[in-house]
Amino acid sequence: MIVVTTENVANHRVRETLGQCFGVVVRSRGLCGNIMAGLRSLVGGEIVEYTRMLEEARRHAVDRLVANATMMGANAVTMMRFDSSEMGQTMSEVVAYGTAVIIEPV
Repeated sequence: MIVVTTENVANHRVRETLGQCFGVVVRSRGLCGNIMAGLRSLVGGEIVEYTRMLEEARRHAVDRLVANATMMGANAVTMMRFDSSEMGQTMSEVVAYGTAVIIEPV
């Protein structure tokens, strides 16, 4: 599955637009991760526990996006974007969304 952030895929044309597709993930750090992140924030710098969590959440959201587009019959997703928000004080939501399309080589 081709996933791009652009409206077009090089050397392809969109034959059919199937509609919006998305993948949603909500993640929370465990107690130990929150404690380590809290301690690390006292001295400053990158909080690697949260960076890792958000990187994994983005990958997982894209995997779900691809699964959703595949169920719709797409062979590509255009205009892919990420959105994220915090839920409460311990959870992060990551959404990958785009347009499911069928493309063909030019």
